[in-house]
Amino acid sequence: MKQLIFLIALELLLFNCRQTNYQQKEQVNKIEFNQKLADELNNMAEIDQIAAYTRQGKFKDWTIERWSNFKDSVFTTHKKRLEEIFQKYGYPGYNLVGETGSQNFWLMVQHCDSDPAFQSRVLEKLKIEVDNKNADAITFGLLTDRVKINNGEKQLYGTQVDYNSLGQAYPKNLADSANVNKRREEIGMEPIEEYLNQMTEMHFEINKEYLNKKGITKPTLYTIRR
Repeated sequence: MKQLIFLIALELLLFNCRQTNYQQKEQVNKIEFNQKLADELNNMAEIDQIAAYTRQGKFKDWTIERWSNFKDSVFTTHKKRLEEIFQKYGYPGYNLVGETGSQNFWLMVQHCDSDPAFQSRVLEKLKIEVDNKNADAITFGLLTDRVKINNGEKQLYGTQVDYNSLGQAYPKNLADSANVNKRREEIGMEPIEEYLNQMTEMHFEINKEYLNKKGITKPTLYTIRR
C-alpha cells in the first residue's frame, strides 16, 4: 500500500512538472513582438558601447573628468531603464525583442557591475528563457561569470579576464580549470584558448602604442590544440 501511495505521489509530481514546463512554453509563445522596445534597446546599446570602451572621435578631446562623468551618467541612466524593463517583462527574449534586442539587453546588464544583485536576478530569468530556446546560452555563460566574479566567487567559463605584463589575456579566478572547455562546449562556446587569443588581440590593438614602447610588437598568443 505504501509503495502504491509513493508511485501515485511520484506520478503527480511528474505531471505537475510537465504542466509547469508546458505553461512556460505556452506563455513564451503568446508574447507579441515589441518593435518599439527593440528599437529603444538598440539605441541604448549604441550609447553603451561608446561609454564602455576607450575614447574615440570627438570624445578624445574631452577631459578625463568629463569622460568619467559621461560614462557614469550613461550606465546609471541605462541601469534604471533596464530595471523598469525587467520588472515589466522579465528577461526580454527573442519573441519580445528579437535576437539583437535580447543581446542588447544582456550587453547592458553586463555593465551594471555596481549592482550584482540586479545582475543575479536577471541571470535567473535568463536561464528560463535559454531553457525555452528564447535566449542565447552563450550570454547566459557570460553573465554567469560576471555575476560570480562580482560576488567574489570563482567563474565557470573563463570569460572574465585580466592581462599580464605582455598584454596576454588570462582568466580571473577560475573554478576547475581542467574541465573549463567541457563546460564551454556545453553552451556553445569556443575553446578557452581561442577566446583568450581573441581578447589578447583586441587588447593589443587598443593598447598598441603603449605595448610597442615596451618592446611588445605583436600579441602573445596561446597555442591552439586541435
